[in-house]
Amino acid sequence: MVSAPLNQSWIGRDMIVTSSPDAALVGRSGLVVDETRETITMLENDREVILGKNSIEFKIGNSDVTIDGKLVRQRSEDRIYRNKRSE
Repeated sequence: MVSAPLNQSWIGRDMIVTSSPDAALVGRSGLVVDETRETITMLENDREVILGKNSIEFKIGNSDVTIDGKLVRQRSEDRIYRNKRSE
């Protein structure tokens, strides 16, 4: 069984923005290259783009799960550890 993308590292995986108050962000996609508490950096057409987690909903890889950025505003290490511990 594959665990949900929420429980995994997102670095090195494809990401697509599915919803945002800023219509220009919807549909943007690329490879996640970094994640901090407040932002996700993705490589889009050989350019690094920094997106605020607070203002986006997105999908990782080919998963059907939409992730609300407001709910994952913590460091990736904390997010992965916390979710694995609670299983």
